[in-house]
Amino acid sequence: MQRERNLDFDRVVDRHQTDCLKYDFAVRRGKPKDVLPLWVADMDFPTSSYVLDALQERVAHGIFGYTESGESYFEAAAEWMERRHGWQVKPEWLVKTPGVVFGLAMAVKAFTDEGDSVLIQQPVYYPFTEVVADNDRRVVSSDLVLGADGRYHIDFEDFEKKIVENHVKLFLLCSPHNPVGRVWRREELLRIGELCLKHGILVVSDEIHQDFVFGKNRHLVFASLKPEFEAISITCTSPAKTFNLAGLQVSNLFIPDPALRRKFRRQIAAAGYSQLNAMGLTAGEAAYRYGETWYKGVLAYIEQNIAYLKTYLDRELPEIRMTEPEGTYLVWLDFRALGLTGPELERLVVYKARLWLDSGSIFGPAGEGFQRINVACPRATLEQALEQLKRAVLEVHDVKSRSER
Repeated sequence: MQRERNLDFDRVVDRHQTDCLKYDFAVRRGKPKDVLPLWVADMDFPTSSYVLDALQERVAHGIFGYTESGESYFEAAAEWMERRHGWQVKPEWLVKTPGVVFGLAMAVKAFTDEGDSVLIQQPVYYPFTEVVADNDRRVVSSDLVLGADGRYHIDFEDFEKKIVENHVKLFLLCSPHNPVGRVWRREELLRIGELCLKHGILVVSDEIHQDFVFGKNRHLVFASLKPEFEAISITCTSPAKTFNLAGLQVSNLFIPDPALRRKFRRQIAAAGYSQLNAMGLTAGEAAYRYGETWYKGVLAYIEQNIAYLKTYLDRELPEIRMTEPEGTYLVWLDFRALGLTGPELERLVVYKARLWLDSGSIFGPAGEGFQRINVACPRATLEQALEQLKRAVLEVHDVKSRSER
């Protein structure tokens, strides 16, 4: 077998004119044509060469009919889960979906009724809110609290209060948390689980970023902590984030409880969905089996980008505070010290800095004054973005200084 060939993460690959959501749809999404995009959560790195080889072999066959995965795909995914995260899964637990967000929506429909309350923790990945509200359920948020230590924390008293007062039926857990970058500790997950058991709440745990954890932090699969947690859990994973395969649409949901699994499968059937994308299955299996060298390389590179971002902000833009991520390749930036209104901050980022980031407000009211930046890109791209941001901030300072004379 050949060696991994795609380990040059400094190489800038032009993604324009490839129908790329990140690069080709700025104008359609209300942004200037020339913005530098660091918003949506995919990477600007070609995936593992082993994945590309597997896809090319599949393409050469020339027939793309209805495709199902056999034991081989499950074995590859299960081996990855056990080796990387210490969780042993069973074949019957696996329900494949075209994406984790689709899985979240199906869980909301399968396990709650219209008008029921679903708990989330804002600021949180905005589809959490959408799949609840768009299915006519009530969004209830127990907001995370930004502590003096610069990290976000769970207010467990508020968490339980919101459950009781709103008769919550389902909790959507984001682990690691997007956008604030928390990797939840064992004691935090245990306390969440005990509260959910106490009040009869099911937990849908979005663990799609589980493979991007830095330093001494360790991702813990919520369902793995106790058999009782396993029985109330739907665990959402995917090779999409880990290996940059989002466009191939394949995700793995593990549902140990047979009754919950039946209800979930019925909801998927009601939506009219069956087999996954043939290329997604091919790519996912190859990634799990042979992509670890690439994965370790990209993980180290992203960690270096995060360190570079922190150093740059501390030195050049101290007003912008970074919530240092324990996990994910998405960094949460606090712009509030600039004293700008929401529209003013958007103008600064989009029209002065010419950057397309994700506005904090879309993650819920607790995200006002923040922006999310994706650092899974070549260093040159990150450097360019930061220089553009620096010039824009200096311009704002200059305008403010002249007005005060």
